[in-house]
Amino acid sequence: MVSIEREGKENRSLSHKNEKCVGCGICTDICPTESLKLGPVLPIARGLLKMDYLKMNKDTCVLCGLCASACPFDALEFSVDGENAKNLDAYPKWSHNAGIDEENCIYCGSCEKACPKNAIYMERVLPTVEELVRGEAEIDKDKCISCGMCEEICPAEAISMDKNEINSSSKDIANDISIDKSKCIYCGICKRICPEDAIKVVCTTCMDQMEIPKPEITGNIILNEDQCINCGWCEEICPVDAAEVTKPFEGEIEMISTDEVTCKGDSCHACMDVCPCNAISIVDNKSVVNQNMCTLCGACAKACPQSIISIKRSDMKLDNIRSKSWQKTLGSLIE
Repeated sequence: MVSIEREGKENRSLSHKNEKCVGCGICTDICPTESLKLGPVLPIARGLLKMDYLKMNKDTCVLCGLCASACPFDALEFSVDGENAKNLDAYPKWSHNAGIDEENCIYCGSCEKACPKNAIYMERVLPTVEELVRGEAEIDKDKCISCGMCEEICPAEAISMDKNEINSSSKDIANDISIDKSKCIYCGICKRICPEDAIKVVCTTCMDQMEIPKPEITGNIILNEDQCINCGWCEEICPVDAAEVTKPFEGEIEMISTDEVTCKGDSCHACMDVCPCNAISIVDNKSVVNQNMCTLCGACAKACPQSIISIKRSDMKLDNIRSKSWQKTLGSLIE
């Protein structure tokens, strides 16, 4: 983390949180003193270099806070007298957000698997086997010859045998054999394979199915706002519309190819590697952007060696811009 602090009539500080940064360069685009520079974003994103995405020039930075206000990913924190500027009335406020309605969530886990930033955590609680199946199972230990076939074939791994090391003083192959009723599904495979007819199994699940309560799924799902970048994956993939995302920008992204310059696809894929939203894929040796998952941050455009990616923002969820000069500067982020 790089930071700048300066004391005076107001104590101001600016810090960069690299773990939240996506290397989009929005802050460098609007910095009035050109005190912020992007590092080598592509090799950093590919894991080839371990360094911050952003470099700060402490000598030229005036600690105005414009960069922190413009960052939609909260990767820059600007404080005045120890108070985060985003909590102060005089500074702009982002209104983009994401949320998951737990009342509608069915705990399928799709959003957790799809989230490119691991910002979603789900804990799912399913009924136990004992609540879902019923029956009786027992082993006649007088008949059992400890062959172990039932233990080996059991699909539920419900049978366990306490085996011995065979030697002259201990000729018993096993001390004990047991069935874990919390795992047993009373399928009867062990009974059919036993060469000594030592196992008895009776499954009553089918007969008792009307008495067995409907399985209930409970759980907990958490969206970590500090890690979320509002890409829209959760909203796109949720089968019950329990996730809702408001993105920081509205607009579109376009790949512009000409006879002279075209996408290199598989031989490059720089845009795909830097995209924080996992919104770009290579199809037929060309980069294809899924607009539904794109935040229009512009990291791909910065990384593209062919300069064929065009980011066209038509609106942004940044309000409370009181200064006319700030309105002009921040307005430059929109097409």
